[in-house]
Amino acid sequence: MTTGCPLPEAGPETGLHVLRGLARDRSLLTALSIMRDEVGPAFRITLPGFQPAVLVGPQSNRQIMVSQREHLSWRSPTDPVVKLLRHGVLVEDGASHACLRGHMEPVLLKPQVVHHVPAMLAYTDRVTAEWADGDVRDMLVEMRRLALLIFMGTLVNVEFSPDLDRLWRPILRAIKYISPGLWIVWPNMPRPGYRTALEQLDAYLYGVIRRRRAELAAAPPAAATRPALDLLTQLARVPDMSDDLIRDQILTMLIAGHDTSTALLAWALHLLSEYPEVMARARAEVDAVLGGDEPTAANVEGLEYLDAVIKEALRLYPPIHVGNRIVLDDTVIAGYEINAGTRLMASIYLTHRDERYWDAPAAFRPERFARDAERPAAFTYVPFGGGPRVCIGATFAQVEAKVVLGRILQRFDLAGTGRRVQPYMGATLEPHPGVFLRVQRRGA
Repeated sequence: MTTGCPLPEAGPETGLHVLRGLARDRSLLTALSIMRDEVGPAFRITLPGFQPAVLVGPQSNRQIMVSQREHLSWRSPTDPVVKLLRHGVLVEDGASHACLRGHMEPVLLKPQVVHHVPAMLAYTDRVTAEWADGDVRDMLVEMRRLALLIFMGTLVNVEFSPDLDRLWRPILRAIKYISPGLWIVWPNMPRPGYRTALEQLDAYLYGVIRRRRAELAAAPPAAATRPALDLLTQLARVPDMSDDLIRDQILTMLIAGHDTSTALLAWALHLLSEYPEVMARARAEVDAVLGGDEPTAANVEGLEYLDAVIKEALRLYPPIHVGNRIVLDDTVIAGYEINAGTRLMASIYLTHRDERYWDAPAAFRPERFARDAERPAAFTYVPFGGGPRVCIGATFAQVEAKVVLGRILQRFDLAGTGRRVQPYMGATLEPHPGVFLRVQRRGA
């Protein structure tokens, strides 16, 4: 192993600043930000039972995601993420990951994703039809409902509305199960209160899989040669793909996919409500490009400023704010020695707010991502990760966001209610306690 430097650790004074920040903001992001500012872009957290290496910046991102990835593992058997997703593509390594990804990617490429734009629009209209003029709606809840309906209706090809209320709590419990908590320092801690909810979710998914297999078996032979547009059909056609393995992939995409879309949409709406001039410009673009027409795969391509709004929301509040790995063997990353067995955390949140690479990094400036703007340096902007394991649903999420936000801006005026919003480190980076906006139908 090439010799590197030991990872810096916080001194007593920085430790005191961290404690004060935690007491003030009650956010681990504040603690990490203080460590980054006072210790540097690479440091070790030194808590009893929890001593990960935290790395910030494009050099470490490139090595973690590309050049040194063979020394790292996504799979940590003690993590609840692995216990819940089992052999989902997100937590598999090596040949197993590559094989699963190869089966799944065909339905997540843009030519296939755009087939779902009418369904994305229909579900958006269905959810927003319940918004009465003057209502104050929590957009975190509304966007979660919408993201669940869209995911199940498109990538699983199942109408989820009849089961949404019944499975709402089990889905939230699954998210809570994998969110950061005491289990990080006590991996085998008892986790009461989850079993029933997770069993309900599993029972639903296995039922959906059995019904799809029966439909495929009864379909005429010609149907088997048509390209699959949904993920469930794609996986069910794979020879020897077990129901258990299909369950793992669908649950992985359900939890990871809908939760990240929920966070992105909620943050984008929050930022638009906080910046009236950005809201006005985005709405003007929607009016000019869409007019009175419904969003389509073709016309949403013209929503360039809205696309920049989405990208800037992803910079400020990346739903997956940290990339976790386990170091397999002693290695050197960004010039620092990292020993085998170490938990490695690549902070996407801090990289996106690194003043070495971003001008006024805390400011919301969609123009950073304008067509004629200078592109961010490689690996300074990684909301979907990078390299061979870049997020498999990145294209779907970005198309979905433009359709949903374009339709909402086309039909509604939105106003903030003055409630303070803070980032919360759950399974994704969520706006807490929610995004409460007053809605008014345009022209009402």
